[in-house]
Amino acid sequence: MNISLYAISVWVLPLLIAITFHEAAHAFVAYKLGDNTAWQLGRVSFNPFKHIDPFGTVILPGVLLLAHSPFLFGYAKPVPVNFRNLNHPRLDMVWVALAGPATNIILATIVAFAFHALPLVPADAAKWTADNLKNAFLINIVLAIFNMLPIPPLDGGRVAVGLLPRVLAYPLSRLEPYGMLILIGLLILLPIIGAQLGLNLDVISAILRTLTGYVISALLFITGNA
Repeated sequence: MNISLYAISVWVLPLLIAITFHEAAHAFVAYKLGDNTAWQLGRVSFNPFKHIDPFGTVILPGVLLLAHSPFLFGYAKPVPVNFRNLNHPRLDMVWVALAGPATNIILATIVAFAFHALPLVPADAAKWTADNLKNAFLINIVLAIFNMLPIPPLDGGRVAVGLLPRVLAYPLSRLEPYGMLILIGLLILLPIIGAQLGLNLDVISAILRTLTGYVISALLFITGNA
């Protein structure tokens, strides 16, 4: 693939900011609610290198991009949280999990408001700035929606475990060690199998696109960009 330096320059910065703020928010809220595990490891930080996972953040998305995969998938280094240390473990687990996606939606909203300032940007930097803002807007929304899928260890899975009755929460929580394999199966392997059978089994991507579209439209309307 011919990936230009310009394309890298307008995607890498928004991606690093989105991932860094997402993970730092998890760590900060966990610290405020009683668990200092992530704090002691330096994860309450805006340094992206504290949160980047070499395989999940760099190698896996890169391989999928070079392989022309229909869906890019990756992940950051998980923030370690000892839920037993939280003041109210089940409820606080929900707040810790929601902190990441909520931060991404806040960032997307700020970026959407920033669109109105583009006329103030010098002409020679306007396109680069606009492309960074557009990508930051999209990345933050996609990251928030994707992480709210109700599959542990994604944030949505932990929210579900914290809110569901124990009879349902316990078996769902036991899926966490296999969560990434389940996601890879649903997002990558299932569509490939479906294509071989002449079936559209890319259901998760369709759901993500639909929800992302609704959130994009809502934020553009709220920020006066519709």
